Amino acid sequence: MADQEYEEIMARYLADIEKHSRKRLADATDLTAKFIDLAASKGVILGAEAFEYIQTIGIVAKAPGIARTLLGPIKAERDGLLPFNEIACRFPPSPHYEGCFAGPDFILMAHPCYRRGMHPINNWAPRFIDLFWRFDSSGIEKYIALDEDRVRIDVGGLGYFEADTWYGAPFDEDIRNIKTGIAKLRPPPDLEPRHISFFFASAYCLDIKWSELNGIKSFQALEMKTEDIRIEVGGQHYFPARYLHAEFDLAANCFRHFDGAIQLFTEDEYFQRRDSDFNMTMKNPAHIKARSSKLFKINGPLKTKDWVDFCCHFYNANPLTFEYFSGEYPGYVNETLEKVRDQASKLAGES
Repeated sequence: MADQEYEEIMARYLADIEKHSRKRLADATDLTAKFIDLAASKGVILGAEAFEYIQTIGIVAKAPGIARTLLGPIKAERDGLLPFNEIACRFPPSPHYEGCFAGPDFILMAHPCYRRGMHPINNWAPRFIDLFWRFDSSGIEKYIALDEDRVRIDVGGLGYFEADTWYGAPFDEDIRNIKTGIAKLRPPPDLEPRHISFFFASAYCLDIKWSELNGIKSFQALEMKTEDIRIEVGGQHYFPARYLHAEFDLAANCFRHFDGAIQLFTEDEYFQRRDSDFNMTMKNPAHIKARSSKLFKINGPLKTKDWVDFCCHFYNANPLTFEYFSGEYPGYVNETLEKVRDQASKLAGES
């Protein structure tokens, strides 16, 4: 397909989406008017421009801090996370939409970094949010980051379902036997950028570090994306990296703490960090300190199996995670790599 033809098709597609969005908003004038009054009673002033229809979500109202204002007083952790169960007491987790707390007039949503490509208009990336919403275990306390500037207002609308998933890796190793140190995983160097984008979720690398102190074994992981993946925050473009941290109690033989965050690197920071590792902060006097925002936290006894599931789904669609925990890529990735290399070999033989 020629570039011009592709651009024309995309232009028509985007125009159709915009037309459909305008119609949905026009049909919902009574709903938006009612919500404007509700928001005003809570001190949030909205105009018509505050509403948007998003195919994967529904009709949303947008304003700085609207979710926290409508939620009402709640004690946040020092890292900014909110207690899951306290939110759930006021707005029960939706049985129909994972990642949502449903009230009679609006729906609170999880942070947009849980969406595909960390983009606010996409559906949830499989399957971390679904697992986190359902996860319950004795002695566990869950904390979550909300989409603070948006709430959904068509509470009876249909959800948007995407039928794919990401599978966690098998992992039976005793955490107590894992050696301390660092690991760096990269996609195969012979792959083209388009293959890395499609089959490795645009992963540039996955950095792992294990350390141990006073009976606690600590885990850190950082997933860096390829340089074409950027997100906009506060009018600035950043290179996003997903970070995990966990603490394993050697005496109790279980994890006692687990959290995840999104780190935002400037261009200079990104190119300094991506080919380095966790030890660079100890050796480099420049000391890269990316902006960081916590996304979730679990305190309490956490089984290794559950921890591995959460890790794999937090880094959804990234075979490097699967490789770290199982020692190999998922079967479908190996099959695809063989086909790609066979095709490349044939083309090389013809030239």
